[in-house]
Amino acid sequence: MTTPDPAQPGTPGQIDDAGQAEEPLAPADTADTADSADDAARERALRAGLEDYELEDTDLVLLDADGEVIEGYEPEAALPVLAVVGRPNVGKSTLVNRIIGRREAVVEDKPGVTRDRVSYPAEWAGRRFTLVDTGGWEVDVAGIESKVAEQAEVAISLADAVLFVVDATVGATSTDERVVRLLRESGKPVVLCANKVDGQSGEADAAYLWSLGLGEPYPVSALHGRGTGDLLDGAMAALPTESAHGEVRPTGPRRVALIGRPNVGKSSLLNKIAGADRVVVDETAGTTRDPVDELVTIKDVPYVLVDTAGIRRRVHQTKGADFYASLRTQAAIEKAELAVVLVDASVPLTEQDTRVISQVVDAGRALVIAYNKWDLMDEDRRPFLEREIEKDLVQVQWAPRVNVSARTGWHTDRLVPAIQRSLESWDTRIPTGRLNAFLGELVAAHPHPLRGGKQPRILFATQASTRPPRFVIFATGFLEAGYRRFIERRLRETFGFEGTPIEISVRVREKRKR
Repeated sequence: MTTPDPAQPGTPGQIDDAGQAEEPLAPADTADTADSADDAARERALRAGLEDYELEDTDLVLLDADGEVIEGYEPEAALPVLAVVGRPNVGKSTLVNRIIGRREAVVEDKPGVTRDRVSYPAEWAGRRFTLVDTGGWEVDVAGIESKVAEQAEVAISLADAVLFVVDATVGATSTDERVVRLLRESGKPVVLCANKVDGQSGEADAAYLWSLGLGEPYPVSALHGRGTGDLLDGAMAALPTESAHGEVRPTGPRRVALIGRPNVGKSSLLNKIAGADRVVVDETAGTTRDPVDELVTIKDVPYVLVDTAGIRRRVHQTKGADFYASLRTQAAIEKAELAVVLVDASVPLTEQDTRVISQVVDAGRALVIAYNKWDLMDEDRRPFLEREIEKDLVQVQWAPRVNVSARTGWHTDRLVPAIQRSLESWDTRIPTGRLNAFLGELVAAHPHPLRGGKQPRILFATQASTRPPRFVIFATGFLEAGYRRFIERRLRETFGFEGTPIEISVRVREKRKR
């Protein structure tokens, strides 16, 4: 028996330094290794060529990440939680809007507008935290008011610090004193806000609130912004740098929101998937008002399914309960990772349906479109409907579509594979070398058209983040929207990205002056 010559590299049965027989590389493995080496060499060459161009500090941070995701939904630690509590109609939601810098919390000149605990991301003096708006806390109440008070108590228990809002024009009431006792029992740091102090004359009223025993009251006008800076400085001093209660995403089950017009079958679908009556179902449109989270295990994989209120029309055109429901649904989309948009197959696609789909795409969430009530379709209409769907959904052809019946459960099992594919695409990352090799081949075959005698040249590209995939292209000139759509289409053809929106941004950089 002859022993293979170890001096000849690549000989089958070659002996390594440890005396073990090495397996020869398969031809496919050899080709993959060569392609990877070529991609890496191309990346190094293009990266070196960028040094001849004027780059900003943000460009260097992006490039020095070396392929790591630098923008995403995974904070290093849970953000500290600041809960805003107080009696009804003392201005809590107005203060919340002032702190977050936008009108997001529902505000109306009557008590009891806010009912749920609603969380908002906020920032002050370079520190990020979670702000929780609560309903008015009252004592000895029944019905929905008692549930609102319970939610406020839950918010206190889950907060790292509490912002207690008191109406300085009214002074401390017996209800305020009861809330103070509750706050002391919680042991949480408390910052006292004396709201509705619109001038120096009101500061004397605020001084009376020392009697509550919570320390210095901060005189504030949430409506006009007076004194909110000092109040937030005090709140930051009370907040820890890391929360004991905050949520770090994306731990735990994936969040899937069921959205669509009223009475399209969202609650029925959730009950059918869960295999039990988890949420109320009624023929009356608009039965669901607030988002309902349900933990459901499907084929041994846990998901949080969020049943939402139906979106009727544009938010600014709604009023009353519809207005609140629209806001809650938008918040549910923002908190979800994927949205299943339900469309009624028995009626033509409406403007509301397309607006709902646009909300999901604009929020950067993965998308699955489910045509419900397919069992009610007339056999003669189905071929025509397929052509209508192709025309109506031309902008989101990348989204998987499933025909289902929430009432009977027909084809609901096909939703899970579609959800999984879309979430995988949402998480997909392309290596920088492979991305630049792809763009090099694409531009060589289909260069950007000349405009004004000039042709922009793509210098380098990288994927800045996932969830959704975001690509940054460095170029010598602006790339037209049509050409960016062409790049997106070819990205999908080459790498998949089924069920996820793609964002492509262009950074125009000029050569350094010598």
